[in-house]
Amino acid sequence: MCLADGFQKWIFLILFMQATILYLKVKRMSVKQVSLRRINTLFQLAKEAIHTNPKLAQRYVDLAMRIAMRTRLHVPEDLRHLVCRHCKSFILPGGGCRVRIQPKREAHLVMTCLVCGRHMRIPLKGGKRIADIEDESPYKAGND
Repeated sequence: MCLADGFQKWIFLILFMQATILYLKVKRMSVKQVSLRRINTLFQLAKEAIHTNPKLAQRYVDLAMRIAMRTRLHVPEDLRHLVCRHCKSFILPGGGCRVRIQPKREAHLVMTCLVCGRHMRIPLKGGKRIADIEDESPYKAGND
């Protein structure tokens, strides 16, 4: 009888541990979803505040990056390119950085941070030709 009671206790303990692990996984997923939503919101606020208050925009980006580090979450690629890899400042094309398209070697985008002066190269995927990129550009003359 004593052996059966001990066996039931072990089964209960194992089932309790599995339920706890499942609860923690669900909780971690919801934390990551909330964190990603907050990161997107902070970057959106930074884009709106960059021209009126650059220090506030930088603070928003610092908070977003800190949230991503704390939750061990990757910042989406389109938002990651808005932060200088070297000085971690918020660089919005046309404001805090200079953007050039280079056709040499493989076509790539060169973003020059106007705060620290360093370059960041982003390869253009799919081997796009420069003429194709210029046709897609929203800044092309006549697209008003």
